[in-house]
Amino acid sequence: MRNGQRPGYWYGEARVPWGSRMLSAVYAGVTGLRRRLYEKGFLRSRRSDVPVIVVGNISVGGTGKTPLTIALVQRLQAEGFKPGVASRGYGREEPSQPRWVDRESSPAKVGDEPALIAHHTGAKLRVDRDRVAAATMLAKAGCDVVVCDDGLQHYRLARDIEIEVIDGRLRYGNAQRLPAGPLREPVERAERCDFRVVNLGGNAAQVNGKVGAGFGEWPMRLLAEQAVPMTGGRSRPLASFAGQRVHAVAGIGDPERFFTMLRGFGIAVVPHAFADHHRYSTADFEFGSRLPVLMTEKDAVKCADLARDDYFSVPVRAELPEAFWVALLDKVRATKG
Repeated sequence: MRNGQRPGYWYGEARVPWGSRMLSAVYAGVTGLRRRLYEKGFLRSRRSDVPVIVVGNISVGGTGKTPLTIALVQRLQAEGFKPGVASRGYGREEPSQPRWVDRESSPAKVGDEPALIAHHTGAKLRVDRDRVAAATMLAKAGCDVVVCDDGLQHYRLARDIEIEVIDGRLRYGNAQRLPAGPLREPVERAERCDFRVVNLGGNAAQVNGKVGAGFGEWPMRLLAEQAVPMTGGRSRPLASFAGQRVHAVAGIGDPERFFTMLRGFGIAVVPHAFADHHRYSTADFEFGSRLPVLMTEKDAVKCADLARDDYFSVPVRAELPEAFWVALLDKVRATKG
């Protein structure tokens, strides 16, 4: 997906190219065989000494996993748990090198999403391609629950709770496997998850002809209220930009979600979409006009050294029904019992 753009046939009516259909069949066969080998025990999943919660998706691209992970870790902390977070740390330098992550860690070294999670939670966080090794290290470090940011398909690590996150606007697209469609696994795989969370964005979303989540799904809102100056100073309400033109920067799985959210505040958006985990340089901000720049918090953690006085980070927080947290915490406590 270049500059955040997905193939038109994933979510539209365009015909899937013949080559993509052929590759999709191969991909489905290989991944399906791997999944069955784990199910039958020919490949062995390894358990952690503490409960493992996986937050993931069966489609590619951003669905809101990181804001949910942050909210989950914060809620576990508030309930007296000592959660740790395991992440692969996509887009980081030296990806084969395991690292501990804290609030001072460089996003270039640990990845943008781990840096953001550490900033908001202060939880112990380990980036490692081998999530079994990461979970083992977190348990040894005193964590009593491990939360995996992504990794639904990382079957080598046994999990106690699976949370699928679904984009409420895009859903599963044409429901075909990569590269003919956006799915890593078949739609039926989602039915095995313990919780299915639908990201409805900041405003009401149309889901299968209805407003809200479907049967057996939990609705999640990603709420943004403030714009935080990246060079320091007092935050200002997003609504204060209403009627203004701004440059909006998003290097996430679905940049349009960010642009739509800003437009919901009456902001005149000049959109600049980049690929997920993009590494920014000064040249990326040569827009040809001097307007305020609003960017996602995930992008902002990587752009601190590039920021000017009119650059703002827009943090979001995940909001879910209290009944979701009650059900989830009951299940976590049951796994520990």
